[in-house]
This record gives sequence, C-alpha cells and structure tokens, in this order.
Amino acid sequence: MPTGRDVLRDSISGQRRLIGGAAVLGSVHQGGEALVPVLVGVVIDQAVSTGSAGALVHWLVVLAAVFAALSLSYRFAARAGERASEQAAQALRLRLTQRVLDPRGGAEAGRLPGALVNIATGDAKRVGVVNLALPFAVAALTGLLVSALLLLRISVPLGLLVLLGTPPLLWLTHLIGRPLERRSSVEQERAAHASGVAADLVSGLRVLKGIGAEAAAVARYRRTSRESLAATLRAARAHAGHDGAILALTGIFIAVVALVGAQLAAADSITVGELVAAVGLAQFLLGPFQIFAWINSQLAQGRASAERVASVLSAPPAVGAGTRAVPERISGRVRLRGLTHGSLRGVDLDIAPGELLGVVAADPACAAQLLDCLAREADPAAGALELDGVPFTELPPHELRGAVLVAAHDADLFEGSLLDNVVTGSLDVDRAMAAAAADEVAQALPRGVHTAVAERGRSLSGGQRQRVALARALAADPPVLVVHDPTTAVDAVTEARIATELREIRRGRTTVLVTTSPALLAATDRVVVLDSGTITAEGTHAELVHADPRYRSVVLS
Repeated sequence: MPTGRDVLRDSISGQRRLIGGAAVLGSVHQGGEALVPVLVGVVIDQAVSTGSAGALVHWLVVLAAVFAALSLSYRFAARAGERASEQAAQALRLRLTQRVLDPRGGAEAGRLPGALVNIATGDAKRVGVVNLALPFAVAALTGLLVSALLLLRISVPLGLLVLLGTPPLLWLTHLIGRPLERRSSVEQERAAHASGVAADLVSGLRVLKGIGAEAAAVARYRRTSRESLAATLRAARAHAGHDGAILALTGIFIAVVALVGAQLAAADSITVGELVAAVGLAQFLLGPFQIFAWINSQLAQGRASAERVASVLSAPPAVGAGTRAVPERISGRVRLRGLTHGSLRGVDLDIAPGELLGVVAADPACAAQLLDCLAREADPAAGALELDGVPFTELPPHELRGAVLVAAHDADLFEGSLLDNVVTGSLDVDRAMAAAAADEVAQALPRGVHTAVAERGRSLSGGQRQRVALARALAADPPVLVVHDPTTAVDAVTEARIATELREIRRGRTTVLVTTSPALLAATDRVVVLDSGTITAEGTHAELVHADPRYRSVVLS
C-alpha cells in the first residue's frame, strides 16, 4: 500500500530528466546571479578607480553576456520545472482516476464525491509542485555555495560565515515549516469536505426543494463552510508566521554578513570594489533564502497532500479480483446460499434460467443490501452467490457485472444526447426504448432522440429519467438483469405498458424485479418476500395478495 512518502518518491522519479535539466539550468542562473555583484566590484576596481575606458567597455560587455545567459537559463529552467510539475500532477490524476474506477471499488468508502474530486485536482497539483520546488532548491543551494566561494576569495572570514551559518539556518527553516504542514493537512481535509457537501447539495437541489429542506441544507453547508474557512485562516496564519520568521532570520543573517564586510573594509583588509561585491553578495543571499522559504512551504503542503492522495490509492478494495473467467455461454441461473450481509440473514434462493422473478422487501435497507451483493459492490459476510454454479467471489467484478447487470433505482444519465444514453449493448435501441416507454420521452423532446440531455439528466423529469435509464438497461441485454423500482415516478397507464413490454422483451432471459409495484409484480412468474432479513413467503402475485397479509400491506398500501 503506497504511503505519502511513496507518492512523493514516485512523482519525483517519473520526472527525473526534467527535474535534472531544470536544476542544471537553474544552477547556472543562480551562479550567474552571484557573479553579478563580483563583476560590479571588478568594474569599480579595474575601470572606475583607474579611469580606464577600455576596461569599462570590456567589463560592461562581460556583464551584458552574463545577463543574457541569466535570462535564457531562467526561462528554460522555469519551463522545464513547470512541465515536470504539470506532468507529475497529471500522472497522479490518472492514477487516482484509475483507482476510483477500479471495478473492485473501495476508494469511495467514507468520502463524498466532491472530496475525491478535490484530492484529484488540488492535492495532485500540490504534489506536482514539489517537482518544481526541487530544481529551485538545487539552484538556490548552488547560489549559496557560489556566493560562499566568492566571499572566501574576497575574505576568508566572510566565506566561512556563510558556509557555517547556512546549515543551521536551513535547519531552523525546516522546524518552522512543521506547524504549517500540520495545518495545511487540516485545511485541505476541510476544503475537500466542503466541496463534497456542495456537490451533494447541487446534485440533490430538486429533491431538497421538493421536500422543503432548503433551509436545513443551507445551514449544513454554512456550518461546513465556516469550518473550512476557520481551517484556512489557521493555515494562512501559519503561512504568514512561517514566511515572517524566515524573512527575519535571513535578514539578520544578511545584516551580519554586511556588517562583517564593512568592518573588514574599514580595516583595509578588502578594497572598495570587494566591499561593494561583499555587500552585493549579502543582498543576493536574500534571493536563495526566499526560495528556500517558498520551497519549505511547498514541501509542507506537498507532503500533506501526498498523504491524502496515498489514502485513496491505498484504500483496500471492497471486493476481491476473482480468479476465473465468466463462462462464454451463460444460462442465467442464480443461486443464493445462506446469504448474510447487513440485515440479510441466511437467505436461500434459486432463480431459474429465463425466470422473471419479483422480490418484495418490506425494509428498503434489505433491498439495498441484496442489490449490493448481486452487483458485487460488496461481498457477503457469510454464504455465497453463484452464477451458473460459479461463486461470484471467483469471478472478476467487471466481467460479472456484464453478465449480471444491476440497474439501480437512482441511476444517473450522462451528458450527451438521449440516444447516446441508451446505446450500450446489442439489443435494438428502438425496441428497448419502446419497452421502457422511452419512445414517448423522445417524441416529447424538440429533437427527439438527438436532444441533448443535461448532466445527470437534470433537463428531464423524474419519470422521463427512469424510463431512459430502464431503456439503457434493456438495451444492454445482459443474461441476468436486476432492476430496482424502475417505475416509481411513472403514471399508472405507462407503468402497465412497461410491465407488459418488459415481460416480452426479456423472455428467455433471467430478470429480477426488486419492487413493490403491483403492476410489475403481476407480470412476474414468481414473487419472493423478504421480511426481517429472510424470505418469509413466495408464490405468484395473485396468490400472495390473497394469502399473505404482510405482502398486501407492503404492496397494496
């Protein structure tokens, strides 16, 4: 399982060439920057003090060449560093997307969709920026070493002061950055949670309005937003304190270097040009130290983000991978043997090939847990499910879901045309749409099946979305189709038509209807009743209506 350190190491190792190139070019830039005050000191000693016009022109040309090299080296160093940063962030986003879309699931456990999006965008970007910070760190260190060597050439005490004073200063910088790392982690967690809550509220806005829960939703988001703001302000204060402390330390250090240089000049130990060079180098040191302050804050945030990314990448799968392939020819026999999961307790059920079975669950939680097992979103705590005699746990989840398709009650539609949302399988699209009464939906739209559908089908009514989603499931034509409450938002006449068409279009194919709709149940071959986690009755719809009071209360109430 990858840790935050592993995420950072992999991110850096994938961009070694770009980071190396940026570090070399950045080092050339910082080394050249350190040479500028020395060259100015040489101009003063060899041209200004002597009054030599030729020497002045010569050194000015040298300065111009140095500045040209500085411009080019910085430009290409920044380009290589930015490219490494963006490529690393993109590679992380792809890894996160692959993990979230893994058929075995698990990455979404305990996280809102908006939080996952925040990790894949903001946190991936912060980890990517580490690849930009590293070459700048090498370049800044090069600048410090070059300036120390130049100061040693001017004066041994000045050079030693820089060489011996820099390590403890960098150590103090690291210590100052620890509170920032902790608070950045909290800030990112709160921001991700706020994003997740906002995404949930937007996706469920129509429902919230329908039940009059806008005030409660607004209060929830306001509370979450305030918590996120408080965490952000704490992180901002830590950031400001961090930067202020670093500037204060570097300012004191540079002032000491300048003071020592001035004393040496006063004692005639160095020339006027060398004093100018020493003061210029002391001022130059502010640049590398500011770079180190920026790098330290980026590393602190990058480490915190890497931990969050690692928590998704290392999330344990919800189900196993499976070791056997799904049979090429599937009859559609499904068996449940002592199935125990959540509220379900020892459920035994045989579904014959080609059977149209109705399942009535008195408790919606039981229905949801049964669907989770059939879709292999979760493996049961005990017992087993079998497809044509092969246990579900031995089959790869993505192959199994192609053979046993579970059409959820709240299935989302995709952005695109109505036709794009239905064309998923080998069955004739027109036939599937007619069976689901989605042809009526198309007739009511301006451009028919080519009408654009908004994200999650928000441009359609609830009943229209249900019919299109059912048409999509029917068009897939799987050997086993499990449908959950496909007509709760459909009028009675349309529901009766769907019940008749559904039986006809799925003739010879195993179909399970998890529903309490009398119209759909009347079209089934057999109905089983789930109550208190076990199967308490079975028979035809008519038999159960006549003989089972509990069935009547659930279905006909």
